[in-house]
Amino acid sequence: MKTNRPDGRRFIISCFFFIVFLCILASVNEIRFDSLLKFGKCAFTHTAPHNSSAENFLVSNLTSENSSSDDIRILIGILTLPDHYHKRHFLRLIYGTQSPVGGRVDVKFVFCNLTKEDQTVLVALEIMRYDDIIIMNCQENMNKGKTYTYFSSLPEMLNTTDGPYPPYHYVMKGDDDAYFRLQSLVDSLRPLPREDLYYGYVIPCPSMDPFVHYMSGMGYLVSWDIVEWIRDSDIPKNHLEGPEDKNFGEWLRDGHRGKNRYNAKWSMYNYPEPPTRCTHELWPDTVAVHLLKTQEKWIRTLKYFNVTQNLKPSKLYHIP
Repeated sequence: MKTNRPDGRRFIISCFFFIVFLCILASVNEIRFDSLLKFGKCAFTHTAPHNSSAENFLVSNLTSENSSSDDIRILIGILTLPDHYHKRHFLRLIYGTQSPVGGRVDVKFVFCNLTKEDQTVLVALEIMRYDDIIIMNCQENMNKGKTYTYFSSLPEMLNTTDGPYPPYHYVMKGDDDAYFRLQSLVDSLRPLPREDLYYGYVIPCPSMDPFVHYMSGMGYLVSWDIVEWIRDSDIPKNHLEGPEDKNFGEWLRDGHRGKNRYNAKWSMYNYPEPPTRCTHELWPDTVAVHLLKTQEKWIRTLKYFNVTQNLKPSKLYHIP
């Protein structure tokens, strides 16, 4: 029995150290497992699809990294109707694939109060997904003040204490049958004043004088100080009935505003067909093409400007 005691002690000691080793191993694995769980949760959080908060955070980061305080801030409000869902989705493709350098351009779709049950659901879904819609407190109209409501509503909507002032240097009203080339727009605005500016396509068509009449409704732009003047002045409020783009020019004339004017003709023009005094052939020096009333005209215009040139090759598709 005495000869077996050392072996028994060695066995007990070996078991003790083996148990300690197992405890240490379990502790290490538990730490690794917890870290793996945390890593997995983090990865899932940052890759979850259609998470609007995550997308907004990412967008704001990209904006801060790729922009500077010298960048021009432009709001393009495309006046449209609540039921034009397909047109809005199409235009999101058109503008979502443009990334102008030297400027931040926000494209928003603008219309009056919703009036149908399906609109309250479908438009709400659009806002949740894209956050690019402005709904104004008005009844839909063409020549009874919709343009006035758009411009006059923006200061209350956009002025904040924690954001830059002005929120946008320029605000544009655009048509949903016009194609705006955002880089060309930014480049054309860089040398221009940021106050008391009225920019667009001069009407009548043969005129090259921006102080004659007004700018075409295809798309005209004003500086932020004019937006605030429209909100505060009685001149627009007392002159709402009639062709709104013509009215707009008369507001500025009567209020002695828009002393800085820029005629964007012929960088802005109507689609070449049918030919009129307002049309022009498609050419590289283009800011906007108007009257794209059919899918065929849109496609011909987009092909001319080679908008898919940055499409990356992939095994997932073949586009000749």
